[in-house]
Amino acid sequence: MGDFLSFEDLMDWNAVAGRFAPPARLAVIGDPIGHSRSPQMHNPALQACGMDAQYIRVQVPVGRVAEAFRQFAQCGFLGVNITIPHKFEALDAVDVLDPLARRLGAVNTLAIRDGKLHGYNSDGPGFLRSVKEAFGADIKDLRVLILGAGGGAGRAVAVQSALSGCQKLLLVNRSQAKAERVAAEIHALGCCPDAAVVPWDDDSLREALANTDLIVNATSLGMKPDDAQLVPGDALCANHLVFDMVYRAGGETALLADARLAGARTVDGLTLLLHQGGISFEHWFNCPAPLEVMRAGLQNA
Repeated sequence: MGDFLSFEDLMDWNAVAGRFAPPARLAVIGDPIGHSRSPQMHNPALQACGMDAQYIRVQVPVGRVAEAFRQFAQCGFLGVNITIPHKFEALDAVDVLDPLARRLGAVNTLAIRDGKLHGYNSDGPGFLRSVKEAFGADIKDLRVLILGAGGGAGRAVAVQSALSGCQKLLLVNRSQAKAERVAAEIHALGCCPDAAVVPWDDDSLREALANTDLIVNATSLGMKPDDAQLVPGDALCANHLVFDMVYRAGGETALLADARLAGARTVDGLTLLLHQGGISFEHWFNCPAPLEVMRAGLQNA
Protein backbone atom coordinates (compact mmCIF):
# COMPACT_ATOMS: atom_id res chain seq x y z
CA MET A 1 0.00 0.00 0.00
CA GLY A 2 1.86 3.04 -1.29
CA ASP A 3 0.20 5.55 1.04
CA PHE A 4 0.91 3.55 4.22
CA LEU A 5 3.83 4.09 6.60
CA SER A 6 4.81 2.42 9.85
CA PHE A 7 5.87 4.50 12.84
CA GLU A 8 9.47 3.47 12.15
CA ASP A 9 9.14 4.76 8.58
CA LEU A 10 7.89 8.10 9.89
CA MET A 11 10.80 8.44 12.29
CA ASP A 12 13.22 7.67 9.44
CA TRP A 13 11.57 10.22 7.17
CA ASN A 14 14.59 11.03 5.02
CA ALA A 15 14.69 7.41 3.88
CA VAL A 16 11.05 7.32 2.73
CA ALA A 17 10.17 10.89 1.74
CA GLY A 18 11.24 10.35 -1.86
CA ARG A 19 8.60 7.65 -2.21
CA PHE A 20 5.87 10.26 -2.47
CA ALA A 21 5.07 12.41 -5.48
CA PRO A 22 3.37 14.80 -4.87
CA PRO A 23 5.12 15.16 -1.50
CA ALA A 24 3.33 13.83 1.60
CA ARG A 25 2.13 16.84 3.59
CA LEU A 26 -0.99 15.48 5.34
CA ALA A 27 -1.70 12.24 7.19
CA VAL A 28 -4.10 10.25 9.32
CA ILE A 29 -2.80 8.32 12.33
CA GLY A 30 -4.38 5.49 14.28
CA ASP A 31 -3.79 1.99 15.59
CA PRO A 32 -4.93 0.25 13.41
CA ILE A 33 -5.07 2.57 10.42
CA GLY A 34 -5.00 0.26 7.40
CA HIS A 35 -8.80 0.42 6.98
CA SER A 36 -8.94 4.22 6.70
CA ARG A 37 -10.48 5.69 3.56
CA SER A 38 -9.30 9.21 4.32
CA PRO A 39 -6.64 9.23 1.55
CA GLN A 40 -9.29 8.37 -1.06
CA MET A 41 -11.26 11.37 0.14
CA HIS A 42 -8.50 13.95 0.64
CA ASN A 43 -6.20 13.25 -2.28
CA PRO A 44 -8.87 14.02 -4.93
CA ALA A 45 -9.65 17.21 -2.99
CA LEU A 46 -5.99 18.25 -3.02
CA GLN A 47 -5.78 17.56 -6.76
CA ALA A 48 -9.01 19.46 -7.47
CA CYS A 49 -7.65 22.50 -5.62
CA GLY A 50 -4.30 22.35 -7.43
CA MET A 51 -2.30 21.70 -4.27
CA ASP A 52 1.10 20.02 -4.55
CA ALA A 53 0.56 17.68 -1.61
CA GLN A 54 -0.42 14.11 -0.79
CA TYR A 55 -2.33 12.60 2.14
CA ILE A 56 -1.05 9.32 3.64
CA ARG A 57 -1.78 6.85 6.47
CA VAL A 58 0.66 6.29 9.34
CA GLN A 59 0.43 3.56 11.97
CA VAL A 60 1.29 5.12 15.34
CA PRO A 61 1.39 3.01 18.53
CA VAL A 62 -0.27 4.12 21.75
CA GLY A 63 2.05 6.37 23.75
CA ARG A 64 3.90 7.77 20.72
CA VAL A 65 1.48 10.47 19.53
CA ALA A 66 3.44 13.49 20.85
CA GLU A 67 6.61 12.09 19.27
CA ALA A 68 4.80 11.57 15.97
CA PHE A 69 3.41 15.12 16.03
CA ARG A 70 6.89 16.59 16.53
CA GLN A 71 8.21 14.51 13.65
CA PHE A 72 5.37 15.61 11.34
CA ALA A 73 6.19 19.24 12.14
CA GLN A 74 9.90 18.72 11.48
CA CYS A 75 9.12 17.00 8.16
CA GLY A 76 7.05 19.90 6.83
CA PHE A 77 3.58 18.42 7.21
CA LEU A 78 0.60 20.81 7.22
CA GLY A 79 -1.79 18.73 9.27
CA VAL A 80 -2.88 15.37 10.61
CA ASN A 81 -6.15 13.60 11.34
CA ILE A 82 -6.29 11.48 14.49
CA THR A 83 -8.50 8.43 14.94
CA ILE A 84 -8.96 5.55 17.42
CA PRO A 85 -7.34 5.23 19.94
CA HIS A 86 -5.33 8.47 19.93
CA LYS A 87 -7.86 11.31 20.39
CA PHE A 88 -7.31 11.67 24.14
CA GLU A 89 -3.54 11.40 23.84
CA ALA A 90 -3.57 14.07 21.12
CA LEU A 91 -5.34 16.45 23.50
CA ASP A 92 -2.21 16.67 25.63
CA ALA A 93 0.23 16.71 22.71
CA VAL A 94 -0.71 20.05 21.09
CA ASP A 95 0.63 23.53 21.75
CA VAL A 96 -2.63 25.43 21.12
CA LEU A 97 -6.00 23.86 21.95
CA ASP A 98 -9.18 25.12 20.30
CA PRO A 99 -11.90 25.97 22.88
CA LEU A 100 -14.41 23.54 21.34
CA ALA A 101 -11.86 20.70 21.40
CA ARG A 102 -11.25 21.49 25.06
CA ARG A 103 -14.98 21.27 25.82
CA LEU A 104 -15.41 18.09 23.76
CA GLY A 105 -12.41 16.54 25.48
CA ALA A 106 -10.58 15.16 22.44
CA VAL A 107 -8.50 16.23 19.43
CA ASN A 108 -8.95 14.60 16.04
CA THR A 109 -7.50 17.31 13.78
CA LEU A 110 -4.03 18.80 13.96
CA ALA A 111 -3.00 21.90 12.00
CA ILE A 112 0.72 22.75 11.94
CA ARG A 113 1.38 26.48 11.57
CA ASP A 114 4.82 28.05 11.96
CA GLY A 115 5.97 24.99 13.88
CA LYS A 116 3.09 25.22 16.38
CA LEU A 117 0.68 22.31 16.87
CA HIS A 118 -2.97 23.48 16.85
CA GLY A 119 -5.56 20.96 18.03
CA TYR A 120 -9.21 20.88 16.89
CA ASN A 121 -12.18 18.54 17.09
CA SER A 122 -14.34 17.89 14.04
CA ASP A 123 -16.30 15.00 15.60
CA GLY A 124 -18.95 17.24 17.15
CA PRO A 125 -19.45 19.72 14.28
CA GLY A 126 -19.18 16.90 11.71
CA PHE A 127 -21.84 14.96 13.59
CA LEU A 128 -24.24 17.93 13.46
CA ARG A 129 -23.70 18.38 9.71
CA SER A 130 -24.17 14.64 9.13
CA VAL A 131 -27.46 14.45 11.04
CA LYS A 132 -28.73 17.45 9.10
CA GLU A 133 -27.74 15.95 5.74
CA ALA A 134 -28.88 12.38 6.43
CA PHE A 135 -32.12 13.03 8.27
CA GLY A 136 -32.97 16.69 7.65
CA ALA A 137 -33.07 17.12 11.41
CA ASP A 138 -31.55 19.41 14.02
CA ILE A 139 -30.18 17.92 17.23
CA LYS A 140 -32.15 20.47 19.27
CA ASP A 141 -35.35 18.72 18.20
CA LEU A 142 -34.25 15.19 19.06
CA ARG A 143 -34.00 12.80 22.00
CA VAL A 144 -30.54 11.25 21.62
CA LEU A 145 -29.11 7.96 22.91
CA ILE A 146 -25.35 7.40 22.52
CA LEU A 147 -23.72 3.97 22.73
CA GLY A 148 -20.10 4.30 23.77
CA ALA A 149 -20.60 7.69 25.38
CA GLY A 150 -17.46 7.39 27.52
CA GLY A 151 -14.96 7.25 24.63
CA GLY A 152 -13.36 9.99 22.53
CA ALA A 153 -15.91 10.25 19.72
CA GLY A 154 -18.81 9.30 22.00
CA ARG A 155 -17.95 11.91 24.57
CA ALA A 156 -17.54 14.54 21.86
CA VAL A 157 -20.93 13.70 20.33
CA ALA A 158 -22.57 13.69 23.77
CA VAL A 159 -21.19 17.11 24.72
CA GLN A 160 -21.95 18.53 21.26
CA SER A 161 -25.54 17.26 21.49
CA ALA A 162 -25.88 18.91 24.89
CA LEU A 163 -24.34 22.18 23.71
CA SER A 164 -26.77 22.13 20.78
CA GLY A 165 -29.74 21.81 23.15
CA CYS A 166 -31.01 18.30 22.40
CA GLN A 167 -34.38 17.42 23.95
CA LYS A 168 -33.02 14.50 25.98
CA LEU A 169 -29.63 12.81 26.23
CA LEU A 170 -29.14 9.17 27.26
CA LEU A 171 -25.58 7.93 27.75
CA VAL A 172 -24.69 4.24 27.48
CA ASN A 173 -21.21 2.80 28.05
CA ARG A 174 -19.75 -0.58 29.01
CA SER A 175 -17.99 1.22 31.85
CA GLN A 176 -20.91 2.97 33.49
CA ALA A 177 -18.54 5.05 35.60
CA LYS A 178 -17.15 6.70 32.45
CA ALA A 179 -20.66 7.56 31.26
CA GLU A 180 -21.45 8.99 34.68
CA ARG A 181 -18.39 11.24 34.47
CA VAL A 182 -19.52 12.52 31.08
CA ALA A 183 -23.04 13.12 32.45
CA ALA A 184 -21.57 15.09 35.36
CA GLU A 185 -19.52 17.23 32.98
CA ILE A 186 -22.62 17.92 30.88
CA HIS A 187 -24.65 18.87 33.94
CA ALA A 188 -21.84 21.24 34.95
CA LEU A 189 -22.13 22.97 31.57
CA GLY A 190 -25.78 23.74 32.42
CA CYS A 191 -26.93 23.24 28.81
CA CYS A 192 -28.78 19.92 29.03
CA PRO A 193 -30.25 19.15 32.46
CA ASP A 194 -32.04 16.07 31.05
CA ALA A 195 -28.91 13.95 30.61
CA ALA A 196 -28.95 10.49 32.17
CA VAL A 197 -26.93 7.28 32.19
CA VAL A 198 -28.56 4.04 31.00
CA PRO A 199 -27.14 0.62 32.01
CA TRP A 200 -26.00 -1.48 29.06
CA ASP A 201 -28.40 -4.40 29.35
CA ASP A 202 -31.26 -5.45 27.11
CA ASP A 203 -34.11 -4.49 29.44
CA SER A 204 -32.69 -1.03 30.16
CA LEU A 205 -32.01 -0.43 26.47
CA ARG A 206 -35.52 -1.49 25.45
CA GLU A 207 -37.01 0.99 27.90
CA ALA A 208 -34.65 3.78 26.85
CA LEU A 209 -35.10 3.21 23.12
CA ALA A 210 -38.86 3.56 23.48
CA ASN A 211 -38.17 7.21 24.37
CA THR A 212 -35.42 7.92 21.84
CA ASP A 213 -35.42 9.52 18.39
CA LEU A 214 -31.75 9.28 17.39
CA ILE A 215 -29.54 6.29 18.21
CA VAL A 216 -25.78 6.84 17.80
CA ASN A 217 -23.18 4.07 17.85
CA ALA A 218 -19.91 5.71 18.90
CA THR A 219 -18.17 2.42 19.73
CA SER A 220 -15.85 0.58 17.35
CA LEU A 221 -18.18 -2.45 17.37
CA GLY A 222 -19.49 -3.22 13.92
CA MET A 223 -16.23 -3.10 12.00
CA LYS A 224 -16.11 -6.93 12.04
CA PRO A 225 -18.95 -9.22 10.94
CA ASP A 226 -18.82 -11.20 14.20
CA ASP A 227 -18.93 -8.21 16.57
CA ALA A 228 -21.43 -8.45 19.42
CA GLN A 229 -24.94 -7.08 18.98
CA LEU A 230 -25.22 -3.53 20.31
CA VAL A 231 -28.95 -3.31 21.05
CA PRO A 232 -31.82 -5.83 20.95
CA GLY A 233 -33.14 -5.91 17.40
CA ASP A 234 -36.74 -5.96 18.61
CA ALA A 235 -36.19 -2.61 20.36
CA LEU A 236 -35.74 -0.81 17.03
CA CYS A 237 -38.71 0.66 15.17
CA ALA A 238 -39.58 2.71 12.10
CA ASN A 239 -39.55 5.97 14.06
CA HIS A 240 -35.87 5.65 14.94
CA LEU A 241 -33.03 7.48 13.26
CA VAL A 242 -29.92 5.28 13.51
CA PHE A 243 -26.44 6.76 13.08
CA ASP A 244 -23.60 4.25 13.11
CA MET A 245 -20.26 6.05 13.27
CA VAL A 246 -18.61 2.82 12.08
CA TYR A 247 -18.26 2.07 8.37
CA ARG A 248 -17.47 -1.32 6.87
CA ALA A 249 -15.86 -1.94 3.52
CA GLY A 250 -17.76 -5.22 3.21
CA GLY A 251 -21.25 -3.83 3.70
CA GLU A 252 -23.53 -2.47 6.40
CA THR A 253 -23.00 -3.11 10.10
CA ALA A 254 -25.28 -5.42 12.09
CA LEU A 255 -26.84 -2.41 13.82
CA LEU A 256 -27.78 -0.81 10.51
CA ALA A 257 -29.04 -4.12 9.12
CA ASP A 258 -31.33 -4.55 12.15
CA ALA A 259 -32.47 -0.94 11.89
CA ARG A 260 -33.25 -1.26 8.20
CA LEU A 261 -35.33 -4.39 8.85
CA ALA A 262 -37.27 -2.41 11.47
CA GLY A 263 -37.99 0.33 8.93
CA ALA A 264 -35.75 2.89 10.61
CA ARG A 265 -33.81 5.53 8.67
CA THR A 266 -30.06 4.94 8.79
CA VAL A 267 -26.67 6.44 7.98
CA ASP A 268 -23.18 5.01 8.41
CA GLY A 269 -19.85 6.53 9.32
CA LEU A 270 -18.86 7.51 5.78
CA THR A 271 -21.14 10.57 5.96
CA LEU A 272 -19.47 11.58 9.21
CA LEU A 273 -16.03 10.93 7.71
CA LEU A 274 -16.94 13.23 4.81
CA HIS A 275 -17.98 16.13 7.02
CA GLN A 276 -15.11 15.62 9.46
CA GLY A 277 -12.79 15.69 6.46
CA GLY A 278 -14.37 18.87 5.15
CA ILE A 279 -13.91 20.60 8.51
CA SER A 280 -10.28 19.43 8.71
CA PHE A 281 -9.65 20.78 5.20
CA GLU A 282 -11.04 24.15 6.31
CA HIS A 283 -8.67 24.22 9.29
CA TRP A 284 -5.64 23.34 7.15
CA PHE A 285 -6.25 25.68 4.23
CA ASN A 286 -8.67 28.34 5.52
CA CYS A 287 -10.97 27.83 2.54
CA PRO A 288 -14.13 25.81 1.80
CA ALA A 289 -13.58 22.11 1.16
CA PRO A 290 -14.62 20.61 -2.22
CA LEU A 291 -17.18 18.34 -0.54
CA GLU A 292 -18.62 16.79 -3.68
CA VAL A 293 -15.15 15.82 -4.91
CA MET A 294 -14.47 14.28 -1.49
CA ARG A 295 -17.80 12.47 -1.51
CA ALA A 296 -17.06 10.99 -4.94
CA GLY A 297 -13.66 9.83 -3.70
CA LEU A 298 -15.27 7.98 -0.81
CA GLN A 299 -17.92 6.42 -3.04
CA ASN A 300 -15.28 5.23 -5.50
CA ALA A 301 -12.94 3.87 -2.83
